[in-house]
Amino acid sequence: MRTVGIVGMGLMGRACLARLVEAGYPVVAFDVDAAKLGAAVREGATAAGSAAELARLSTVVVLAVFNTDQVEAVVDGPDGLLQACSAPEPGPIVLCLSTCDPDRLAALEARCAPRGLRLVEVPISGSSVQLAHGDGVGLIGGDPLTIAGAADVLDVLCPRRHLLGRIGNGSRAKLAVNLVLGLNRAALAEGLVFAELLGLERRAFLDVARESAAYSQVMDVKGALMAERRFAQPQSKVDQSLKDFRLMIEQAGRLRQPLPFAEVNARLLAECVARGEGTLDNAIVVDAIARLRNEA
Repeated sequence: MRTVGIVGMGLMGRACLARLVEAGYPVVAFDVDAAKLGAAVREGATAAGSAAELARLSTVVVLAVFNTDQVEAVVDGPDGLLQACSAPEPGPIVLCLSTCDPDRLAALEARCAPRGLRLVEVPISGSSVQLAHGDGVGLIGGDPLTIAGAADVLDVLCPRRHLLGRIGNGSRAKLAVNLVLGLNRAALAEGLVFAELLGLERRAFLDVARESAAYSQVMDVKGALMAERRFAQPQSKVDQSLKDFRLMIEQAGRLRQPLPFAEVNARLLAECVARGEGTLDNAIVVDAIARLRNEA
């Protein structure tokens, strides 16, 4: 099997590592955080000293960093992936799992193509736990031939996926999906807080809600975390959700479309970050809502 590189050993990167190692792929990993890189080595990866070194060792690179700024830095910054490319020889196929600004990602792809680096966007709908279990859904944008060239790796990471056309469309779909998901999460949190104030036990009410017309998948993924206030081992973090909601609001602003519910959710997430809760699971929005009672 060909070697796959992973840049970024956070929640999503480690979920990708687990699936690839289980499928028998040799994996090379890089992260600027030595502790995260060491953990990846213990979980079966070989360490690279830079993104450029990783690109020289890999035919497919999975890019799982925090935001668009980091994607750009990893690709065409000092010791970035492009430093390992010398067109006309084809470089590795880069599968970008990060949720990005769609226009900046399209511009980055245009800078990569002449130098032989083939970029595909693959933002994943689902938490790191869902990805690790093979339940994440890939939202894919890019050249069809390039996508086909990474089909074996995509089959491991996201057996379910949608091809959405040009680069940028995957991120556009991911932002719209995350808007609905984030508001479902906040609605569940508000419902649990309200039920508890009315005298109902959270977990018992959650069981009722699952069987009701209000059901959404977020009840299965986040409901128990909210009911039991288990936020310390995140599946998806508050600061990641806030980053996405700010990007949604920015994109909508360019189109002169207010997103009133998104703005409320962003304020709740920002309040969590201000309290030092940014690295906790985003299910902690239930606490942010409960705290509003003290401000009323």
